[in-house]
Amino acid sequence: MWTLVAVATIFLVLVFAEYLSRYKGIHSELTRKIVHVLVGTFVAFWPFFLSWRTIEYLSLAFVAVVLFSMKFNIFAAVHAVSRHTSGELLFALVIGVLALIATTKWVFAAAMLNLSLADGMAAIVGLGWGENFRYKVLGHSKSYAGSLAFFFTSCLIMLWYAAFSHAAYTALTVLWLPLFATVAENLAINGTDNLVIPLLFALVLTSSL
Repeated sequence: MWTLVAVATIFLVLVFAEYLSRYKGIHSELTRKIVHVLVGTFVAFWPFFLSWRTIEYLSLAFVAVVLFSMKFNIFAAVHAVSRHTSGELLFALVIGVLALIATTKWVFAAAMLNLSLADGMAAIVGLGWGENFRYKVLGHSKSYAGSLAFFFTSCLIMLWYAAFSHAAYTALTVLWLPLFATVAENLAINGTDNLVIPLLFALVLTSSL
């Protein structure tokens, strides 16, 4: 039953984003990030009610759905971007990879929340308030506001992780790891941050247990 709930919830989010894009005129970049934040945050808590094997199977299913949707442009609100990006495909793939390597449900949740909330907030804040203060990394435009939003959101997520997982509050966990992730988010282009960011958190947190 919980598997059906997980699938249905994501489907409803995608339909909602498509509605906003097609009938409310919301920019596709914003609807992509809405999906990114809502789906990623929901997926972060899957290990609390789904088995690791189920999450792995769902990840493979989502990869297939993303490939099908990209080919036939079913969910334009997600795929309609002006630049080349593999972000949606890597987003679906990394869920299964995390299920394989995460040693606890808290590590999985922290990794996915940094992907969904921290990365999503960076994009949303950057779009809203970062236009006048920008810089370039590898030819790609970034905003100071977006990068700061990523860093501070990541710090809050790691404080939450330490509190609820009962892990030690270390400088590596709550400060340096978010800082390294902010740098990685700047360097990972064309959607590869959807793979790099959660793997960075999962591998570091797993090794520190």
